[in-house]
Amino acid sequence: MEPNAEARPLAGRTALVTGAAGGIGRACAVRLGAAGARVHVVDRAGEAAEKVAAEVGGVAHVVDLADPGAADALPSDADIVVNNAGLQHVAPLHEFPPDTFALMQRVMVEAPFRILRRTLPHMYRRGWGRVVNISSVHGLRASPYKSAYVTAKHALEGLSKVTALEGAPHGVTSNCVSPGYVATPLVTGQIAAQAEAHGIPEDQVVGQVLLARSAIKHLVAPDEVAEAVLWLCGPHSGHITGASLPLDGGWTAQ
Repeated sequence: MEPNAEARPLAGRTALVTGAAGGIGRACAVRLGAAGARVHVVDRAGEAAEKVAAEVGGVAHVVDLADPGAADALPSDADIVVNNAGLQHVAPLHEFPPDTFALMQRVMVEAPFRILRRTLPHMYRRGWGRVVNISSVHGLRASPYKSAYVTAKHALEGLSKVTALEGAPHGVTSNCVSPGYVATPLVTGQIAAQAEAHGIPEDQVVGQVLLARSAIKHLVAPDEVAEAVLWLCGPHSGHITGASLPLDGGWTAQ
């Protein structure tokens, strides 16, 4: 093994991380960069994306993945793709805005499809690739008031499995990391909506709603998710594909 190979197992690799300006995406970009990868930092928040790119020695790409053509503007030379970008809206299904439902599918299902369609040929030529889709416990379970999010994450899990089957002959693995509630603005930003939907005070939402089905009663840290992503991209994960790795505090054990 070359010197420092264990510390930088992704040296010579190129990673593309969506939603990388903050939260889980930023944690993944930082961790993959520290492991030696050159990182494409993809986000619509330009200033924040530029800051993360500067931090990891990568390149920022300011695009809105709600635009179906956005993927065509992204690099095709990534051999690690982390599909992370997402958004949330909480409302009863019969009141859910159809435009918001469609927007969430474009960002969390169609954009990953388009990105993989663009990057897989490069991975196939190299005979190596790693796809990690940031799903959710809601890709494995459902909750009320989250019809669009649950639908999108279930679809992403399916896309990941198809990618695993097609990529296997080419040395490409595809897996999901499926966390429970993570301490990010996406989660904290929905506390007020959850309080209204459930008719409880905001300070009761985390314990009574978000973590009600979790055996471990604290939010997942973004760095914990990033470490799981790095492990799936590392040298000892070549036979792990088509899987979903729950980081859910025991939610799906019930």
